[in-house]
Amino acid sequence: MKVLIATEKPFAAAAVKAMEEVLTAGGIEVAKLEKYTEKKQLLEAVADADGIIIRSDIVDAEVLDAAKNLKLVVRAGAGYDNIDLAAATAHNVVAMNTPGQNANAVAELVFGMLLFQCRNQFSGAAGTELMGKTLGLHAFGNVARNVARVAKGFGMEVYAYDPFLTKEQIESAGVKAVASIPELYKTCQYVSLHCPATKETIGSINYDLLKTMPKNACLINTARKEVIDEAGVLKLMEEREDFKYIADVKPAAADDFVAKFGTRVFFTPKKSGAQTAEANANAGIAAAKQSVGFLKEGIDKFRVN
Repeated sequence: MKVLIATEKPFAAAAVKAMEEVLTAGGIEVAKLEKYTEKKQLLEAVADADGIIIRSDIVDAEVLDAAKNLKLVVRAGAGYDNIDLAAATAHNVVAMNTPGQNANAVAELVFGMLLFQCRNQFSGAAGTELMGKTLGLHAFGNVARNVARVAKGFGMEVYAYDPFLTKEQIESAGVKAVASIPELYKTCQYVSLHCPATKETIGSINYDLLKTMPKNACLINTARKEVIDEAGVLKLMEEREDFKYIADVKPAAADDFVAKFGTRVFFTPKKSGAQTAEANANAGIAAAKQSVGFLKEGIDKFRVN
């Protein structure tokens, strides 16, 4: 058995070493393709692999066609929209993610950006505090639960909505459940997005929804840029000088946002939520363990297709 670690943006060296140790101890040969610059290199490297571990790398039908022995692809991270799930299923390839491994890192970034923004990007001008403010969590998975934990430390009043969880499941984490998405936005001055990009959510964070938010509202997006209706947010911000937007997923219209609204917006130069040494290692090691578990014992607990 052979597992390819294919990363255009490599894991930290210590993480790679730990991953190799896990795979080797499981009786699996390790191959690496790091900092590759052409898809052709990936197609060649994956040709004889039984499994592949990726980060934000694209695994589509072309890659799967080239990987004649492939049985497994593991995305080291929570999101997996860089894997063509239908093509993977058609090729009898199991796709997995590693949920929860980056959760604390993303949650801490949410608050790093929140503090930066509510203190007027540390310009020296008087800002506002987070204590006593309302925070809404749109979806309540691993990252959102960590955001809630940190928010309670700041003394915020935390609400959450998740269509896949009961009121009791949400409130067992010490936050208030709301019955609908509109209720979440009407209730909360701050809303943090943690929903995936699906047919139902793409473009759903729009003008009509956001205009109902309270005065001095702020939208925080560390999820996917596709869920945002950018034209709608631009329109809203033109009408409401109190509205702010911060994101770890730079919008396509980022230049327009900055030109029109200056310090009312902030976007990280590149996606940074999982960019910590700890998250880097956690996700990679989890991917290695899951690869061993599946290839040796058929364990597919985190299968997503």
